[in-house]
Amino acid sequence: MNIRKAKKSDIDKIWEIFSKVIKTGDTYVFKPDTPKKDLGKHWFADYMETYVIEENGVILGTYIIKPNQIDLGNHIANCSYMVNPNSQGKGIGKKLCEHSIEIAKKNNFEGIQFNIVVSTNIGAIELWKKNGFEIIGITPKGFRHSKLGLIDTFIMYKDLKK
Repeated sequence: MNIRKAKKSDIDKIWEIFSKVIKTGDTYVFKPDTPKKDLGKHWFADYMETYVIEENGVILGTYIIKPNQIDLGNHIANCSYMVNPNSQGKGIGKKLCEHSIEIAKKNNFEGIQFNIVVSTNIGAIELWKKNGFEIIGITPKGFRHSKLGLIDTFIMYKDLKK
């Protein structure tokens, strides 16, 4: 598997993954019917870097890395990861997370913060913990889950200076 910066020619393949992941309404804040035209602002904005992981020319997953905040908060990174549901269970999320940590350090970020990790997304929470992230806060009823209604979300953080 190879991780590389995404190109504009990857947009259709990234959209396939993005649309499959958000349509369930159980892990991301994007509306399940988010139109393709909005992918640019969510996954290709000027202030973020977008990466893909591919195998034999097939894109299996993607992530973005960006400053978590502007100006005086831009020393902390924020990332979002998506793996094609058909490719889950192959360690792709782990590889993307490890790569993003390397990129964050290379870009002189002092930490990575996930602002909204859905509390029922156990697989992701366990993966982030294995990669050194901690739950540093809880937002009660911070997510409108498509099946469970209002559920808690976590703020997770990894110190890159340790």
